[in-house]
Amino acid sequence: MLSETASPSREWPAWAVHAYTATGAVWAFLAVQSVVAENWRLAFFWLFVAVLVDSTDGWFARLARIQERLPQFSGSKLDDIVDYLTFVFVPALIVWRADLVPAGWSLPVAAAMLLSSAYGFASADAKTPDQFFTGFPSYWNIAVLYLLVFSLLPLYNAIILLILATLVFVRIGYIYPTRTTTWRTVTLTLCALWGVLMLVLILRLPNPPRSLTWLSLFFPIYYTFLSVALHRRRSDSS
Repeated sequence: MLSETASPSREWPAWAVHAYTATGAVWAFLAVQSVVAENWRLAFFWLFVAVLVDSTDGWFARLARIQERLPQFSGSKLDDIVDYLTFVFVPALIVWRADLVPAGWSLPVAAAMLLSSAYGFASADAKTPDQFFTGFPSYWNIAVLYLLVFSLLPLYNAIILLILATLVFVRIGYIYPTRTTTWRTVTLTLCALWGVLMLVLILRLPNPPRSLTWLSLFFPIYYTFLSVALHRRRSDSS
């Protein structure tokens, strides 16, 4: 007879949450298909779905008490694998396929994205006990979307991406929107509004209104300033 802790009736909610998280790999696969077809709207739509899953699976995990019900399975490892696929590998593929950087730079720039983020994901302090990301948290899907929309010169795109890759190694703490407690309600509210704007922007690709694109920058600016301010406060108090 199965013990209560091993009972399938107790485990299935945890497995369901892990399966929900794992769908991110499917969205990544669909995004890759769209990238190969150079359908940027559909590619970023699938990445948007992946972001939606990544933003909500933690809430479902806590609701299902997965660590208590399924301690032998690492949801954090699963989450890292999926996040690397959706937020690092697919955007690097877009950089190559969309010719966002100068000819001959695609491999070096993509390699910088892939390797720096591999370091970032594997670092012991990638997520701190007080709920911050350390180093640029591999928001490549967002960065590449903005580069595609703003249509900057390929050289400028390459410089921006290489700077972001370098920032992975700079141990600045960036807020974890759903977990960093300081200003969390404000952050989540602004993030939800920004998410709606980003979905509209994606659906209007390849030529979304420029005014909408500029307006959507309010959240990345807020996110960066709050992260730097809190990082300085944490450094002063340590």
